Amino acid sequence: MNPEQLGYVAALLTTGSFLPQVLHTLKSRDTRSISLAMYLMFVTGTLLWLLYGWHIGSVPVIAANLITTLLASIILAMKLRQLWHGRG
Repeated sequence: MNPEQLGYVAALLTTGSFLPQVLHTLKSRDTRSISLAMYLMFVTGTLLWLLYGWHIGSVPVIAANLITTLLASIILAMKLRQLWHGRG
């Protein structure tokens, strides 16, 4: 397996790991047990990794972090919405 293929497999696994959490959170609409600080830091980190991938021209890094940022942002937005409405 070459480094590019390894990057794609890693991207698939780490990015895919967020899908069950997003689906569960969308279904339950419950973010009380989710850490706001963790998701703020995580979304910021994945945005920075996305920029890094862009600068080095790495498609696996760009793709993984773009999708992960989108998935994690869904949960973050739900958490913020529940906090603003006094339910989170």
